Amino acid sequence: MSWTMWVALVVTIGAVVALIKRYETRLVLITAGLLMAFISFEPMIAFKQFDKSMTNGSLIIAICSAMGFAAVVSLTKCDVHLVALLTKPLKKLGILLLPACMFVVSLISIAIPSTSGLVAAVGPTVIPLMVRAGFHPAIAAATVVGSITTAYLSPGVSHNAFIAKLANLEVMDFITRFSGFTVGASVAAIVLMVIVCLVYRDFRKEGFADLAKNMNVSTELPEKPNVLFAFAPMLPVIILVCASLWAPQLKMSVATAMLIGAIYAIAVTRTNPADVTKKFFDGMGSGYAKIMGIIIAAGVFAAGLQACGVISAFVDYLTHANEVAKLGAALGPYLMALVTGSGDAAAFAFNEAVTPHAAQFGLSVDSLGYLAAISGNFGRLSSPLAGGMIIAAGIAGVSPFEIAKRTAPVMLILLIGVYAFS
Repeated sequence: MSWTMWVALVVTIGAVVALIKRYETRLVLITAGLLMAFISFEPMIAFKQFDKSMTNGSLIIAICSAMGFAAVVSLTKCDVHLVALLTKPLKKLGILLLPACMFVVSLISIAIPSTSGLVAAVGPTVIPLMVRAGFHPAIAAATVVGSITTAYLSPGVSHNAFIAKLANLEVMDFITRFSGFTVGASVAAIVLMVIVCLVYRDFRKEGFADLAKNMNVSTELPEKPNVLFAFAPMLPVIILVCASLWAPQLKMSVATAMLIGAIYAIAVTRTNPADVTKKFFDGMGSGYAKIMGIIIAAGVFAAGLQACGVISAFVDYLTHANEVAKLGAALGPYLMALVTGSGDAAAFAFNEAVTPHAAQFGLSVDSLGYLAAISGNFGRLSSPLAGGMIIAAGIAGVSPFEIAKRTAPVMLILLIGVYAFS
């Protein structure tokens, strides 16, 4: 190893420690990338990557429009009506309430693909519902957190757009190609969570009244959910799926579908169009800052590794050890997300640096990218430091570690399964 590679190792370890300590993710990645580039006497490689990442048109269109639509859905309360409509029939199912809730939350995650957003929208309803039915608050929270994997069927997930761009695929083509793995992992998660519930004895008819006192619930759902309102969050996904299956000649973009969804939300809720327009563009700006910001920062970090010679050495090693590339895509993002609570930073960094070279390892760009992204997701859902986990813990009135004790075994098994079959 050259001296620059040793420096890169030290800087990377420092970046991981900083992320564990909850320092700002974008700051950590950009600082580490610039530091490695300057030490290697190639500072411009990091700056050029910054320019390239921040002007990536296809990613900006897909990610920012999806976040804009999410903001509109929140403003019009359509997400609340969707949650109310789907959770209303779930009462008095006994232990079967757990798989039923996970199925419903999985469906909602396609419309609300953010872990924190999903937990905030669904948690105040599903968690108390399960606790009143006799479930331990921790397993009730784990049920919500553990249901997010189905979100990878949504074009609103930033990883889908990112990997599709790398693989030169349409977003919906990429999603369809790996939908079997996503659905399979989601179904397996439901089965495994039921087993975890039985192992921990988290369901009993008399309930857990002593623990339920600690719950923090304030959100109320409408008693009579409006079906038209509830349909709005799902509309863009339905449009994109139908267009890709039956009208591919339309070349329906994510932005077009999201804009149609926003117009529909205005029409059915009769919300002030000016307010909706403002919210849509505010959401787009937030999407650029929060999601594109991490992609840009991960690109700078990867550029720093490249300047130090780490990526070329790593690619050369993987070229002669194909299985290591696949194992690295599974374990690297998973462990990084586990210790930091963020699956995005690890997955984006891996996919920026290594995935474009997949052909040299005998792998395809889309399969390697998907494995890295889904592994980061499993790691985040295993971490007590994840934002969604902390929100769920606050609603349930339990420690995030109690929830992680239930989700982590499930996610580890899912990781092994996806690795084995992908």
